[in-house]
Amino acid sequence: MTIFGDVTQRLGGNTYVVDEQSHIEVNQEIARKTGTGKLLVRVCPAHVYSENEDGTIGVLFAACLECGTCLAVASPGALTWHYPNGGFGIAFREG
Repeated sequence: MTIFGDVTQRLGGNTYVVDEQSHIEVNQEIARKTGTGKLLVRVCPAHVYSENEDGTIGVLFAACLECGTCLAVASPGALTWHYPNGGFGIAFREG
């Protein structure tokens, strides 16, 4: 740990203005067929994605860091993602 704190502490300084409408949508069929769903769960640094008991992928869009990691690994068509509407999303403070 440095004088700036660990990653969790630094990310804790961020603020979020959450929109009512998600900016992330998972095509469950493509995600399941291609394995993208399980990959999203593993690689997202904010733990936005989770696997439900029925195998579908849940999305906690309010926690999104808007980093684009999911877009880099998702199979074509598995993920629809755009930045949150103006005025919404994350505001980085120290992280």
